Amino acid sequence: MLDEVEGVVQGHRDGHGFVSRDDGASDIYLPPNEMRAVLHKDRVKVRIVRSDRKGRPEGRVVEIMERSTQPIIGRLLQESGVWLVAPEDKRYGQDVLIPKGATSAAKPGQVVVVELVEPPALFGQPVGRIKEVLGEVDDPGMEIEIAVRKYSVPHEFSDACIALARTLPDKVRPQDTLQRIDLTDIPLVTIDGEDARDFDDAVYCEPATKGRGKTALKGWRLLVAIADVSHYVETGSAIDVDAYDRATSVYFPRRVIPMLPEKLSNGLCSLNPEVERLCMVCDMFVTSEGEVDAYQFYPAVMWSHARFTYTEVAAILGNTRGPEASKRRDLVPQLLDLHGVYQALLKSRHKRGAVDFETTETQIVCDENGRIEKIVPRTRNTAHRLIEEAMLAANVCSADFIAQNKHPGLFRVHEGPTPEKQETLRNYLKASGIGMSISDKPAPGEFQAIAMATKDRPDAQQIHSMLLRSMSQAIYTPINSGHFGLAFDAYTHFTSPIRRYPDLLVHRVIKAILAKAKYQLPVLPTPGEAHAKLARRLEKNLAGRVAEPGTKPKKMNAEGTAWQAAGLHCSANERRADEASRDVEAWLKCKYMREHLGEEYAGVVSSATTFGLFVTLDAMYVEGLVHITELGGEYFRFDELRQELRGERTGIRYAIGTRVRIQVSRVDLDGRKIDFRLVQEGQSLQPRAVADKGAPREAKGRPEFADRVESDGGGAFKGKARQRASAKAPRSARANEKASGASKKAAKKQRR
Repeated sequence: MLDEVEGVVQGHRDGHGFVSRDDGASDIYLPPNEMRAVLHKDRVKVRIVRSDRKGRPEGRVVEIMERSTQPIIGRLLQESGVWLVAPEDKRYGQDVLIPKGATSAAKPGQVVVVELVEPPALFGQPVGRIKEVLGEVDDPGMEIEIAVRKYSVPHEFSDACIALARTLPDKVRPQDTLQRIDLTDIPLVTIDGEDARDFDDAVYCEPATKGRGKTALKGWRLLVAIADVSHYVETGSAIDVDAYDRATSVYFPRRVIPMLPEKLSNGLCSLNPEVERLCMVCDMFVTSEGEVDAYQFYPAVMWSHARFTYTEVAAILGNTRGPEASKRRDLVPQLLDLHGVYQALLKSRHKRGAVDFETTETQIVCDENGRIEKIVPRTRNTAHRLIEEAMLAANVCSADFIAQNKHPGLFRVHEGPTPEKQETLRNYLKASGIGMSISDKPAPGEFQAIAMATKDRPDAQQIHSMLLRSMSQAIYTPINSGHFGLAFDAYTHFTSPIRRYPDLLVHRVIKAILAKAKYQLPVLPTPGEAHAKLARRLEKNLAGRVAEPGTKPKKMNAEGTAWQAAGLHCSANERRADEASRDVEAWLKCKYMREHLGEEYAGVVSSATTFGLFVTLDAMYVEGLVHITELGGEYFRFDELRQELRGERTGIRYAIGTRVRIQVSRVDLDGRKIDFRLVQEGQSLQPRAVADKGAPREAKGRPEFADRVESDGGGAFKGKARQRASAKAPRSARANEKASGASKKAAKKQRR
């Protein structure tokens, strides 16, 4: 009997697709004819019918287990009297037919949300009805409206949640301060970014001594005060249900979709300056070597004495007699004490061998209409690191407090690299002649040692990138197995309950322990199918990691299962928020780069693949692809060990970190892709790029771009408006193959 497996369909813009298997094994290829009756994100059972020459499995759909309920976002078009919606996400592959009476109030060209009423069939396109009209494609913020629906991000609070939020007080009441420590005279301050609107952490530090005589320990008393969201958000309340559903705030350029209603996130729970606020405090004694020797948790009421920005604090620490310091003269001594405990905590970080790679994050600066003005690097200064170390210390104390009291809760777990990733990294380090490697059971310090030893090499960026790629993703789970990257035996999230649901749960657990009680999770909604695949994979990986080799994983009781479900839900929604944010940023960058078609820039290779090079521009921090067919008239072979492309005739090598000069040649808004051309010395490509600006072009060796047409003036859906197949019949596999035939020939030639 041939193998039959279940999984979720992942469509491809060329018409074929893949089945992402539940068991985590390699994806199964679905040819275009198999994709006719299914859509992206459908759950199916497939039979593996053959393997290609590289041993990759190809499947046939034998059963559609479950149709995706996620709405489709697209642009309403009318062709030959037939209404249809062209999906914004090209992975859906088929236009959706809209009956005349189901167009709502939408007008041609508008962006709409479609609900399917009939799924696709072998000889019929999907049929749907318009359930929401988002507006014109060029409306400011449309990319965000699309993303929140594309990724099913909850963006509207329930009526019950809004009604309950209205009943909350506008300020701290006298009865709220009962049985709390009064810290209003302690000069706690907040330190955040210039554009921050909610402040969930405040800090204070002073020199301290523990003990007496010769055994006395000198160090610091560090207070980390965190907004007490749990005082206002009761377990199981309407606000709590909405917060759990979101699990995290989602950050976009110019807009935030908060986890909590604004009355809480920006008002009652935000540690705004010079107002009373309720908080949970982690009160620590940190030795001069950066070890947290003692700590305690308690509820308190505080008064923020100042709202600092990172830039301001860094300037004060850099010059205590400068203009910034003169404005905050009374608080300068405390900032110096904070810097002192930071330096101590830094000693402990280095001693632990925690991984600390320097990466460049970017910030998109938009104007009032949502147009990108510039993309700037978000640099981390001393103030950023100071706050980071203080928050890490509080998080470690929280995890230790929960573990010591044997209370169930959520830990932030980061596993070390898998054996497969370890082997890949060892081979790369050996091929690169670094002279250092990792052991069979590597410690974080080994990664940090390699990073430090190679930081001055020309290929340092490439090496650090490979070290990062070997890492796993962190998840929330009730089973504590430590945090590899930070080199902590136990770690959790305590410091951001305004924007992360796991932090809110940690606060509730800590309060229950202090009250000598036990916190019971409410009956929480089941995660949607959109994240079920990730949940299954996380669950499978978790079960395999927590058990010692040769032993069976322990079965969880009902309580443990509930905590694990909460952790899986929060982990999945964290990924969802990241994907939605990246999608919007990618669209904005594409829109921005359309204004720079034909221009030349210097950049650095950020990734090498079998099909080309990804290059990040120095001036704009935008990444684009130089396809392998644009590298010159010779065959390039991808060296997986060295992660580079090498020309067989000339021996020229392109690896991560290689500096190149490129020209912006094409921008695909629909696919969120930017194409570059490599500019050879003395070569002029300006006329060629200008000619491409408004005309379709066959992209050599790139089937996914073969049927692409440039947009005519902005908007996410103008790419293929004039290339729609007839609405009366589905697009055939033969038509798809014909459309990309020339590209496939070029690709085949390249493979040889």
